[in-house]
Amino acid sequence: MNGVHDMGGMHGLGPIVHTPEEPVFFNEWEGRVFAMLVSVNGVGHFNTDEFRHAMERMHPVEYMTVSYYEHWLHATETLLQEKGAITAEELKAALAKVKEAHA
Repeated sequence: MNGVHDMGGMHGLGPIVHTPEEPVFFNEWEGRVFAMLVSVNGVGHFNTDEFRHAMERMHPVEYMTVSYYEHWLHATETLLQEKGAITAEELKAALAKVKEAHA
């Protein structure tokens, strides 16, 4: 398997630069995505393999142009909809509230 998400096995992308002083979360929303994933995964909405597969199903261009935690958010939203935990309309309404609160 050699998809866009399998960058560990691809050549030509250069070394991975690790900066020890780098913060775990660059933005507050990233910590919230992490907490959201832990909470929904912990109650059995989906498992780790399903989560990874949801990220792997992202369009390659989107996958390469969004951040690490945006992959997580995409997968969580996708799986919660596919499992019937939320509807597309509920997600859209929740996103509208978030945008309104931060406007």
